Formats: sequence, C-alpha cells, structure tokens
Amino acid sequence: MKSITINGSKRESVGKVATKALRNAGKVPCVVYGGDEPIHFSADERVFKNLVYTPDVHTVVVALEDSTKVAVILQDIQFHPVTDRILHVDFYQIFDDKEVMLEIPVRVVGTSQGVLNGGVLRIVSRKLRIKAIPANLPDFIEVDITEMKIGDKKYVTSVASEDFNILHSDNTVICQVRTSRTAIVDEVEEEELEGEEGEEGTEGEEGKEAAGEATATEAPTDK
Repeated sequence: MKSITINGSKRESVGKVATKALRNAGKVPCVVYGGDEPIHFSADERVFKNLVYTPDVHTVVVALEDSTKVAVILQDIQFHPVTDRILHVDFYQIFDDKEVMLEIPVRVVGTSQGVLNGGVLRIVSRKLRIKAIPANLPDFIEVDITEMKIGDKKYVTSVASEDFNILHSDNTVICQVRTSRTAIVDEVEEEELEGEEGEEGTEGEEGKEAAGEATATEAPTDK
C-alpha cells in the first residue's frame, strides 16, 4: 500500500485554548493512539488533502520535528458542521508484525456481457473491511466482471487472498448485473433456447407422424 508523510510538531498543551489557537493558525490538532502512550501533535491543514480528499487509502508516516517517525493509519476525523474544515484527526499506530483492520476500496475491471446486453451493473460494496499485516495491505481489491451475465452476482469469496482476511460473511455481495427493460437474452442462452425449441418441434412432428400411422393402421376396412 502507498504511504504518505505528514510533517508535524508535538503539542505541549492539549487544552481547549491551545487547540483553538492552533486552528486559528491553520493547523489541525492530532493524536496517535496504539503505542506505549498517546502522541499529541499538530500539522498544517493543507497537508491532509492527499489523505482525506481522495477515494484511495494510504498508510501514513508521521514525521515530527524531534526526528520521531511513526507509522500510522487514519482512524477518525472530525469536520466542522458548517465549514467542513478539519477539526481533529485520530491516528492508530501500526507495527510490521501486527495485523491491522482497514477498509479497502473495490475496483471493478472488465466489461460484463450482461451489461453489453442491456443489463445494469450495481455495485453493492464499494469498500471491503480486511485484516492483514501492513506489508500485505492492498491499495484496492480488484473485481473482474467480464464473465458476468444478467442475473449474476460476485461474492466476497471471489476475491479471497492468502495475503489478507476479509471480515465479511461469504454471502456478502460485491456487485451484481440486474436486468432492465432494454436487456436482451445473452447469445449463448438464446442459442440454447433455440436448440431446445428445435428439439421440441422435431419431437412434435415425429409424434404427429406416429399418430397418423397408428390411425391408418387402426382404420377399419370395408367389407
């Protein structure tokens, strides 16, 4: 997984007055949990744009002025209810040998035959929660929909990996191709239907011929 670096400064005071002063100066108060003790620091609001305002997920390296570097993931973020400015950010420290839980975005690839035939692709789960060591965290989870026909569904079992554990039940649907008013029957299915109809027609003709023979045989002769 890609990582970004956020440069910050340790906070000496964590009171409301000091926090308000930081925000007025264009900085965001932050806390790192998960280590031996919480780490309070602040960073410029603009450095969070590549972390917050993006559909991608990243790990983060918090680099402080005293040369301290901590690997973390975003845990929680608070926004102002009116201005949407970032008010506070919580991070969680990660370690190379410990698994972490994270929501990873789903990326759909391929062109579904069902969609080409007029079906509608519906993405049910845009993110999947997984558990893995940091080195095995993927940037995204790829779902190939090429073989999907109208009515087909993709379950989380189709993207299972040895690198991570998916924290959803096996019957969780990632996406499905639904029918629509403009949908047409898949070519393969159409050929199968035509074949079945042809067989039924042949059987019907054979039945009629057999019935005709039986009638002719059973017809009484004139005396």
